[in-house]
Amino acid sequence: MHYLLVWLKMALPRLPVGDGVEIAVEWIEIHFGGLLDFLSTILGVFIDGFKDALLFLPPLAMIVFITILVWVISRRNLRTAAGTFLGLLLIESLNLWSLSMETLALVISSTVVALIIGIPVGILCSRNDNVNTIVTPLLDLMQTMPPFVYLIPAVIFFGLGNVPGIIATVVFAMPPTIRLTNLGIRQVPRDLIEVADAFGSTPRQKLFKVQLPLALPTIMAGVNQCIMLSLSMVVIAAMIGARGLGYQVLVGIQRVDIGTGFEAGLGIVIIAMILDRITRSLTER
Repeated sequence: MHYLLVWLKMALPRLPVGDGVEIAVEWIEIHFGGLLDFLSTILGVFIDGFKDALLFLPPLAMIVFITILVWVISRRNLRTAAGTFLGLLLIESLNLWSLSMETLALVISSTVVALIIGIPVGILCSRNDNVNTIVTPLLDLMQTMPPFVYLIPAVIFFGLGNVPGIIATVVFAMPPTIRLTNLGIRQVPRDLIEVADAFGSTPRQKLFKVQLPLALPTIMAGVNQCIMLSLSMVVIAAMIGARGLGYQVLVGIQRVDIGTGFEAGLGIVIIAMILDRITRSLTER
């Protein structure tokens, strides 16, 4: 049996999958280099805009503003608002405010881009079975591929910095948005669709007045997952120059500095909990 396996291994040719991917990447870089540079510039301005907005107010003023915002969104839940206030105050006391706001800007930017792409694709998948059949294996590939692999083409196309970090994050965080948007629309009761048809609703009216409102809780669950995955991937993207708390964690690893890494990790946990509570409150509403 062993000799048979050895013979089969020698007889079967090696498929040049990696070589094909390298050729495809080089072709994209040659023919779409200008478009990639333009996209990099736009995303860079997008990230800087969010970062400047988050750092516009002094830390204490921004903490109060975010606390009030969370209090309103959570339907005046004092426990959630108090937790947000104390968590952000802890981040400021650790001198991690600027890095935390940069991480938050990266997460918001990545999430916005992922939702802009993911929700329309999810709607298209729910309305066309052929598109769903094509997209589903791609989503499986995007979700099971190790996240570190996304960093390689991102660096090749966009260099080092925040922009390639966002691109890798969008690819990693987008699948739940597409899947749950598709699922939510497909789970809308058939009788409601028939009622809408009976009243002469157009496809656009059915989508925006029947399907999307009923599918909104499921879509918001996808948004929540997208935000959490974006936050986890932004930390990994520090390996290719993305700034923020993820970079601080990387510094702690390089220097074997447990304290620095733990403080940065604690800041990431606090941001994750705040974003999770906000999206859950929006889903309930």
